[in-house]
Amino acid sequence: MSEWSEATDALAEAADQLLSAARDGKPCPPVRQTLPGGTAEVGYAVQEINTRRALHEGRRLVGRKIGLTSTVVQRQLGVDQPDFGMLFADMACLDGLPVPASRFLQPKAEAEIALVLRSDLVGGPFTVADVIRAVDFVLPAIEIVDSRIAGWDISLVDTIADNASSGAFVLGNTPVDLRGLDLRLAGMTMTRNGQEASTGAGAACLGHPLNAAVWLANALGGKDFPLLAGDVVLTGALGPMVPVEAGDVFEAHIDGVGSVRAVFS
Repeated sequence: MSEWSEATDALAEAADQLLSAARDGKPCPPVRQTLPGGTAEVGYAVQEINTRRALHEGRRLVGRKIGLTSTVVQRQLGVDQPDFGMLFADMACLDGLPVPASRFLQPKAEAEIALVLRSDLVGGPFTVADVIRAVDFVLPAIEIVDSRIAGWDISLVDTIADNASSGAFVLGNTPVDLRGLDLRLAGMTMTRNGQEASTGAGAACLGHPLNAAVWLANALGGKDFPLLAGDVVLTGALGPMVPVEAGDVFEAHIDGVGSVRAVFS
């Protein structure tokens, strides 16, 4: 068997492992143990296998999430840039309506700023001005991060392969114009069952949420799945993520952007 064939088999095996964990509701061991090299490129190759499977099954791609936007988390994983994962329509949950906690394996919640695009970002390279022109409106969001890897025992290649540890997302219902907003200074407070659980600001997201969006646009502009009009971009956590349990009610308020609730039944 050639080295290329062996590598391809390892990618498929890792993709199968993650898919089975999601479908069976049983976390799996870290996939880095079977992947060659353990690079970001290897992780994205595994992610793409399951992305194409999802699209073949009829799931609809509606955006991207950006992860690893915190310099602290980057240092923990030994990286110097964010990562991204795919958002599908069936991952979208409604503001304030119950979400079954049982649909997740090891969920955690984090508050983010979401950008919704009015135009495509294909090609590039892109500037922040290009991204600003492409944004239709801004929404507050709660991302429900989840890991198919047992105990969140993840390295960079594990989380990328696992669709950037994505689970679901909740968007607020009142769109806000980006013009006039200073997202860097936008303060965030997230409560869990009425008690403060996480705080932060836009500056925690690569210095500015638009910095994260520019990075994403350039990372995807020349690939098979670039950002398109209507896509949702979750720009990254504004504060620490918080574990989720059945019965929890999370509410995130972001200055100038609004509020959103995630309710777990």
